[in-house]
Amino acid sequence: MRAASSDGRINLSLARPKGRELTHDPKPVPPYLSPTMPEAPTKPTHPNPTLHRAPTWNGTVTHLHITARAFLPMRAQQSIELVAGRGIVGDRYIIGVGQGYYSEKPEEGRQATLFESEVLEAILRDYKIEFLPEEHRRNITTRGVPLNWLVGQRFHIGPCLVEATRLSVPCRHIEQILDKQVFDAMVHRSGLNCRILVGGTVRVGDEIRPE
Repeated sequence: MRAASSDGRINLSLARPKGRELTHDPKPVPPYLSPTMPEAPTKPTHPNPTLHRAPTWNGTVTHLHITARAFLPMRAQQSIELVAGRGIVGDRYIIGVGQGYYSEKPEEGRQATLFESEVLEAILRDYKIEFLPEEHRRNITTRGVPLNWLVGQRFHIGPCLVEATRLSVPCRHIEQILDKQVFDAMVHRSGLNCRILVGGTVRVGDEIRPE
């Protein structure tokens, strides 16, 4: 609003409707943050940032299985032999044998496959389906290992070193073998495919740890 002073000068002032208060809009909250969640600091708060990258998981081998051909039952083992660059001795996917369901599509990263025992428990809880370690068709069943977060990373299984290449995906083939409707239950939690970098003997109970 414009008003004249006693000396003839004009003063400018902002007018606001009677009874209406001016408010200040709060800083918008990013969609990925809860309003109560503090924002991440812009600088490391720990004097040694390297310590923040230390491994926070450590797991174990709970079961081992191999099979010589597709459609045959997986056979439980107390130990298996991993061969660098090839696969697992006696398993249908070891390079040069080609007896697996997907052997017509060779893949270096399918040399060893892993599956979480926690997923077996979750499928029983969520779908009321008993899904056993010998039924998921992967070689190594783990506990305490976040498989879905390890793609592109290297880690030790007992004396061996592997590199995770991609997540496994479920297929209808497993339902044909088991006569169990587990396809939907396995989506996004179907295990991990790995390339073997350093071979050796893996045993039930061996430690699984980051490189």
